[in-house]
Amino acid sequence: MLTLGIDSSCDDTSVALVADGRRIVAGLVSSQIEIHRRFGGVVPEMASRKHFEAILPVLSETLAAGKVSLNQIDQIACTAGPGLLGPLLVGLATAKGLSLSLKIPLIPVNHLEAHLAAAFLARGEEPAYPFVGLIVSGGHSNLVLANGPREFTTLGRTADDAPGELFDKIARHLQIGYPGGPAVQKLGETGDPLRYRLPRPLAGRGYGFSFSGLKTAILQTVRAEGEKLSLPDLCASMQAAVAETLCGKAEAAAAETGCKRMVLAGGVAANGVLRRKFEDLAALHGIQLLIPPIALCTDNAAMVAAQGFFSANAVTGDLTRVNASSDWAMGDPLPLA
Repeated sequence: MLTLGIDSSCDDTSVALVADGRRIVAGLVSSQIEIHRRFGGVVPEMASRKHFEAILPVLSETLAAGKVSLNQIDQIACTAGPGLLGPLLVGLATAKGLSLSLKIPLIPVNHLEAHLAAAFLARGEEPAYPFVGLIVSGGHSNLVLANGPREFTTLGRTADDAPGELFDKIARHLQIGYPGGPAVQKLGETGDPLRYRLPRPLAGRGYGFSFSGLKTAILQTVRAEGEKLSLPDLCASMQAAVAETLCGKAEAAAAETGCKRMVLAGGVAANGVLRRKFEDLAALHGIQLLIPPIALCTDNAAMVAAQGFFSANAVTGDLTRVNASSDWAMGDPLPLA
C-alpha cells in the first residue's frame, strides 16, 4: 500500500511516498532555515506563506522522484497537529483537496507520534510495542509509554521551554548562529562539559521537564563570566546538563515500566552528546535503543506516512475526512470527523 505523507507543522514543507509503512519510495523537504535565520527563530505568518508557495512544487517533485502518479496513491497521511496553526492548515488543505479529488482516505497524524515512528521506519520495520519514547525538539519534551500505534500514555512533558527552544534562545543571545542546536553542538565539541556547574532541572522529581531555570542559569553564567567566558565550555556544559536531565527521566521510566525498548526521536535527537548518553544508558541496562538517523530526526513527511499507515490499520471506520484541530493531546483518539 502506497501512502502519501504531508508535513507542514513548522518551517519545513515535506512530502513523501512510503510503501507499506516501512520503505521510503521518495521524500523531499523544502527548508526555510535561510528565510528565518535573520530573525533567530520561525516567524509563523512568513512560514505559512512559504508553505503555500512550496507545497505543490514539492508534491510534484516527490511524485516524479518516485516515478508515481497520483492515481497510484492508496491513501494520504497528513500532520494535523501539534504545530503552528497557519502552516498546518496549508498541508491539511492540500491533503483534503487531494483526498476528495482522488476519493482516497485521509488519515490525520499526531506529529509527535510520527517522530517515534521514524525510528522504526529507518530500520524498515513495523513498530514494536511496548516502548518508552522520548520526543525532544524545538517545541516539545514528551516522555511517553507506547503500547500500540494509537495507544500512548504521556508520562511527562515540559512545563515551559523545550530543549531545542533553549538552544535557540541561548544561541541567539550569544549570536553564534541559527538553528541553535547545530551551532551549540559545533562549539561544544572542543569544550569542557565540567567547566560550568549548571543545574539539572527537576532531577529525581517525577517525569516532568522544565528548562526555563536552566536557561536563566546559563544567562547568569554569561553575565558573571564576562570577558572570561569560554563559549566552547559553556556549550559543552549546557549540552551535558540537557542530556543528563533527559536521560535521567527516561532511565527512571524504563525502570518503573520494565520496558526493555526505548525510542529517542525529534529534532534534538540529532544532538551527538544526547545520542551518546542514551547509547551508554542502553548498554548499561540491556535496553534496545532506537534512534532515527539525522535526516529522519528533523521534521519530515516520511515519518508521517509511516505513522498514518500503522495507525489506520489499528482502527476501523471512515478515514476519508479529518478534523483540522491542531491541539489535541498525545494519546487522545485521532480526531476523525
